[in-house]
Amino acid sequence: MKMRAAVLLEMERPKPYSQSKPVEVVDVDLDPPGPGEVLVEMKAAGVCHSDLSIVNGSRPRPMPVVLGHEAAGVVAEVGQGVDHLKVGDHVVFLFVPSCGHCEPCMSGRPVLCEPGFEANAAGTLFSGAKRLSRNGEAINHQVGISCFAEYAVASANSLMKIDKSLPLDEAALFSCAVVTGAGAVLNTAQMPNGATATIVGLGGVGLNALLAAKMLGAERIVAVDPLDHKLALARQLGATDTFNASDPDCVGNMRDATGGGTEYAFEAVGSVEAMDLAYRMTRRGGTTVSVGLTHPEHDFALKHVSLVAEERTVKGSYMGSCVPVRDVPRLIGLYQRGLLPIDKLISERIELANINEAFDKLDAGDTIRQIITF
Repeated sequence: MKMRAAVLLEMERPKPYSQSKPVEVVDVDLDPPGPGEVLVEMKAAGVCHSDLSIVNGSRPRPMPVVLGHEAAGVVAEVGQGVDHLKVGDHVVFLFVPSCGHCEPCMSGRPVLCEPGFEANAAGTLFSGAKRLSRNGEAINHQVGISCFAEYAVASANSLMKIDKSLPLDEAALFSCAVVTGAGAVLNTAQMPNGATATIVGLGGVGLNALLAAKMLGAERIVAVDPLDHKLALARQLGATDTFNASDPDCVGNMRDATGGGTEYAFEAVGSVEAMDLAYRMTRRGGTTVSVGLTHPEHDFALKHVSLVAEERTVKGSYMGSCVPVRDVPRLIGLYQRGLLPIDKLISERIELANINEAFDKLDAGDTIRQIITF
C-alpha cells in the first residue's frame, strides 16, 4: 500500500531543521504484515528526544529511516499466527520487542531482549524483514516501529492492547515517556514512599519521573534544568525545589538546601554533563539512575572513592526496566484514577507535515510533548 511517512535521509544536517529539512514527508510503499506481524492505522505519535537524537546524529542508525517510536493506533490487519490481537483493537507500541525465550526475557527483564536489540540496531522488524520501501529501495524501521506515518507494520511482540476508553492521543505517551520516566522511579530505583529525589532534565521523560515521585509521596522533589519555564512547570507539577542547571553554583546551592543532596537522583537528559550533575546531587548512600541515552562514544567518569566510601549506587534504566504486560495497564490505571496526570505534559497537537519544525522546538526546549495526530 501507498502511504505518507516521515523519512530521514541523512543525519547531522544543520539547524534550524525547518530550513535544512532533514526529514521529508513523502509517499512510501508499505508491504502487508508477514507471519507474527500486525498492520496498525496510526492515530497519534509523540515527538521524543530519542527521535531527535537520530536526526542530530548522537544516536546513529542506518539510513534512510522512517522515524518515530512512541505511538498508539488501531489494528487494521493481522498476519498469520497472531491470535492475541484482532482488527479494531486499540494498541500502543513498545520500542523493544520481546522474544520471551532469551535469558533476559526468561529472567523477567524483557526490555533487555537480545534478539529484539539486534533487530532494532539493524533497522528491521523483529523477524529481520523490512516492510518499508521507496522507489524500490528498502527503508529502515526505527526500533521496529516507524510511527511517523499513516500506517505501520510491526511485530506483534512490539504491540500492547489497551483499554478503548483511553483517548489515543494520550495513550501514545504510555508507549515511551511514561514507562521510561515513571518506570525509572517505580521499577529501576524502586524508590520507597516518602523518600527524597532529584530530577535532572525536565523533558517528557524527566517530568514523568517527577510525577511518579510525587505519587509516591516524596518528601522532597528537586527539579533541575537550564530553562526557567520548565522549572516553573515542575513547581506546578509538584517539585518542592528548583535549580537552574546553568548556574555554576547549582550543585553547591542544591546540596546546601537539601542537607547534602537527595537519596535518589534521576538523569533524564542524555548527556554526560547531566549525569555528573545528578551524581553530585545524590547524597551519601544514595542511588543515581540514568535514563538518557548519549552518543556511543561518550564516557562517564566518577570518583571511585566516593562510590566506595559513600556506598553509592549507579544504575542504568532502559524503558523504565518495565515488564510491559504488567506495567502498561498498571500505569494507565494510575492515570485514569488521577494519580499520574500525564495529560498535563502534552504541549500541543501537530500535523505530520510540521515534523521539522517540531524538532526545532524540541531542540530548543520550547515544548514538552508534541503529539502528531492522524
